[in-house]
Amino acid sequence: MQYEVSSGAVVFTRKENDIYFVIVKSLEGDYGFPKGHIEGAETEEETALREVYEEIGVRAQIIESFRTTDEYIIPNKKEIIKKVIYFVAEYDNQQICYQEDELEGAYLMRYEESMEVLHFDSSKRILREAKVFIE
Repeated sequence: MQYEVSSGAVVFTRKENDIYFVIVKSLEGDYGFPKGHIEGAETEEETALREVYEEIGVRAQIIESFRTTDEYIIPNKKEIIKKVIYFVAEYDNQQICYQEDELEGAYLMRYEESMEVLHFDSSKRILREAKVFIE
């Protein structure tokens, strides 16, 4: 098996004493978090921040001490295992502007609403871990 490695972040902001997560919707209709391939000599963190900026247009800050991973087989490439490293990143006072050629949308949602739209158990686990870490 071959590995394909990406990096991303569970991105959030605080409004009116509540936490809102940025949930992106892929062109295929899946909900998740901003992520993408590690390029060149980038660190995992640099990739996560670059992908967050490219996909949703915000400059976020990674909060130290949180790192989790997800692994799955890519449906149309059975010989490749996708490994995604996720961090938690916070932003403030910025407008979300999603990359239309890669995403169908990007939405600010409270935790409960986010859990309802996420399709994959692994995405729900990652969001749960992030929420516990943030609180």
